[in-house]
This record gives sequence, C-alpha cells and structure tokens, in this order.
Amino acid sequence: MKIKTFFKNIALIAALSLPFTSCSEWLKVDMEDGIMEDALYNENEGFLIALNGIYTNLNSIYGSFWGMGALDVMAQYYNVPQVGDHPYSVYSGYNYEDSGFDNNSGTIWTNVYNLIANINVLIDHCDAEGSAISDRYYPIVKGEALALRAMLHFDLLRFYGPIYGPDTENQSAVPYLDIPNNKDMVAISTAKEVADKVLRDLTEAARLLENDPIRTEGVLASESDQPNEGNELRYRQYRLNYYAVQGLLARLYMWTGNKTAAYNCVRTLLTEVNNAQDEPVFPWVTRADATNLSTPDRLFSTEVMFALYNTSRESLFDNMFNQTLEGNALTFVGGMSGESSKLSAFYGENSASDYRRRMWEEIIYGGSGSEEGGSTDATTSTYFLKYEDVSVETSYSFRYMIPLMRISEMYLILAECTTDLNEAMSSVNEVRWNRNLTEEISFTEEERLQYIRDEFAREVIGEGQLFYFYKRHAMESIPSGTTAGEDYSMQLSDYVVPLPTTETDNRQ
Repeated sequence: MKIKTFFKNIALIAALSLPFTSCSEWLKVDMEDGIMEDALYNENEGFLIALNGIYTNLNSIYGSFWGMGALDVMAQYYNVPQVGDHPYSVYSGYNYEDSGFDNNSGTIWTNVYNLIANINVLIDHCDAEGSAISDRYYPIVKGEALALRAMLHFDLLRFYGPIYGPDTENQSAVPYLDIPNNKDMVAISTAKEVADKVLRDLTEAARLLENDPIRTEGVLASESDQPNEGNELRYRQYRLNYYAVQGLLARLYMWTGNKTAAYNCVRTLLTEVNNAQDEPVFPWVTRADATNLSTPDRLFSTEVMFALYNTSRESLFDNMFNQTLEGNALTFVGGMSGESSKLSAFYGENSASDYRRRMWEEIIYGGSGSEEGGSTDATTSTYFLKYEDVSVETSYSFRYMIPLMRISEMYLILAECTTDLNEAMSSVNEVRWNRNLTEEISFTEEERLQYIRDEFAREVIGEGQLFYFYKRHAMESIPSGTTAGEDYSMQLSDYVVPLPTTETDNRQ
C-alpha cells in the first residue's frame, strides 16, 4: 500500500521524537543537517512535515496506554486480577500509587504536553506576519493543529479531571497550554475552564475546516491519479478532518452534560455524511469484508472517522494479545461459550452471527492432556484478534490503522441524547443491523442506558473509550473482566487519576 508515501520524510520525523526538552528544540537537529525551526517553516512542505510529525508522535500516547492497553484494562474488559503478577494488574486494580503506574502516567503527561507545545509552535508560525504557508494549506494545517490541541487537552481532562458535573466543574483539573514558547509554569485550570477552551479550539477548527475535501470527495483513501497533484490533502481518515472535529464536539457536549447540543451536532453530522455524496462518507462494513477469510476487516475500517497510522501495530498486538503470552495476554475469561464464558455474556443471547464475535479465538494452553479433553492444569481463554496482522503476503488499507473514533459512536450518542425513545431504539438497531443482527430490540426508558452501554462496549473494544463512558456516567457497577456475567463494584474515586508526581513535584 502506498499510504506510507503520505507520511513522508520519516527520517526527519524520527528526529522529532518524544520526549522533547523544550517547545522549540524538537525541530532542531545538528547544524550540519541545516534543519532549524525557521528553515522548516520557510515553505508549505515544512508545515506539512511538522504536522505529520505531530500525528506520528500521537502513537506514543494512544498506543498501549491511552488506546488498546491500559485504559481498556481500567474499563474491566479483560481477565486481569486486581492483585497478582499479571503485568496489567496495577491498572485493573487502580493502584495509582504504584511506582510503575506513576512512571507511565508521568511519561504520558510529559509526552502530551511536549506535543501540545510543538502544536502551539506550528499554530504560531501559521499566523506569523509574512508566514510562508499558502492560502490553500493554511485552513487545513491550522484547523487540524487546533483540533489536535483540543483533543489532547480533552483527553487529559477525561483522564485526570473529576467526574464532570455542576458540583465538580470548578475543581482543579489540568493546565491548558495555548501559548507558544511559554517558559513559565502554566497554572492548573478548572475542569470548566479546560472544557471551555476545548470548545473554543474545536469551534475554530471546524470553521477553518469547512472546505475540507472530505466533505465533497470523501476520505480519499488512495493516492491521487493526477500527475501534478500531491497527496497532502488525502487519506482524511488519518487526519482530524471536519467530521472528526464534529465528533469531538459531540463528545465534549456529552462530557459537560449538554445533551441538546450533542444531539444537534450528531444529527447534522449523520445527515451530511449519509447524504453528501453518491455513497456515505463512512459506509458500514460489508459482509464480504467483515467475513473475508484471508484479510478480514475486523476494524470495520470504512466506518472509522479518525485513526492513527501505526507501522508498529503488530508489535503492540504481540506485546498485549498474542497467544504466546499465555497468562500474561489480555484475554476474555473462559472459552467461546458456556456459563464461564465472558464472550457469551458480553455479546448476549442470539448473537452468534455478530461480526464482532469474529474478533475472538478460543485457545487452550497448559496441561499435558489438553488435546484429549484437557486436564486440571489446562486453561481456556478467548484471545482478541482485532489488531492481528492477518496477512503479510497481501497489502491491505487498514493494516496499520488504530481507530480513535468511529461512526457507530455517533449513532449511540444520538440514541442517548434524543428525547424520542423510538429514535433511540432505531439508532441502536441501526448499529446492530450492520453487525449482522437482524432481530430488532426494544427497550424502556429505564433500560435505555444499559442497552447503549452494552453496544458501545462491543463497538470500541481496543480503542480506549469505554472507561470514559463509565466515568461520564459515574457508574458504580460495571461488567467484570474476571468473572463472566457478573459485575465489578467501582469506586467513584478510581475514575479520577491523580496527576503524576513528575508534575506535582515541580509545583511544590
């Protein structure tokens, strides 16, 4: 696949790797290379290289911690005991005082703020007097940069901030860094102050991205066939495009409790993406692609609104989900069926045809007699295959994709926000129908949130979103990862991750 050429100048981007020592030094390499900050921003290509570097470095943040690993363990997806020697027990047990957790949290914190600092440098150069960026690229580059700054601050708020509400919105949360080349300690903002600035940045990003080519030409998931046209404005699923910005706005409105604004946002978005072109911008996965024997599209990649492009995805899979890890892998407890199977409880009755169940494989390991029916020492687990590198022989478009937002989430936001229960059921059934579940479900108003929660959990596993859903609703009872069909009692305090000591020590 030629998408790699879109993320060009990888050698330079590698020189921009995290962590950085200041908000300007990341752009500097040895003098003999002739690359300095001002020189980089001396032409359009430099702005695009800098923006690509930011997207590339998102992988260090949304990989094994804020993506498919730790954050999903904190949502109790997997069979990880709260105590013991499993490498992820510190996360399933919310042991925030553990040095390992604090070190990893500190690394994420430092990486995020260093990346935000460099986004600010990019934005500042976009608006500098006599800026070299052309009118064609300015709205896209600045719009995406603002959206990136907003997204990172929003996820800092969701992770470290309080459970948002009228009684907590004025509690301290995280700093909002929006001043380039700032050398002073930035004050910690309240949760409401952070949310307001996220809204400001996303609103401006949406305005700048009004002419995003995704609105007229779709995701452009291939190289241009025009000899004089570059690919800088293509592959829009891997950028914070106009629709992804609308999705972030909907998430923000949900976080702050503004369901009317969230409803209006997703209703407008869904109407446009489903009717703007000859076919939907983010079409539902087809049966052929979801059930393909050689390269199954387990990510339902056509539905993804925003994703990372991570060439190390196979390594992430091997370090978290590969069956060779045996007891250290992130798995579902039990096999594919039966009372001890989380898979059966997770997908529910009459779900054998669900495309999402095809992401799993039952493995029996240990015990000398497992092939003859198992032994007392044998262990049955269900392994997660969503990110498995299914084929090294054939190139396929989603091989390095890690989704961060998908269209089904928008339908479920609609279902949660509408005042019309029939519309809520229709939205949930739209998702289920496109997962090959033809039997319509119905629910009462009292049951609505449970049905939405269950469907959302099935949609975003491996994508680091479920913990935030639970936190937003302050759920004190969530499905257990260690016992099929039972609940885990959640302490509300465990939803609020303390700031890392790398930050708090600097403020003493």
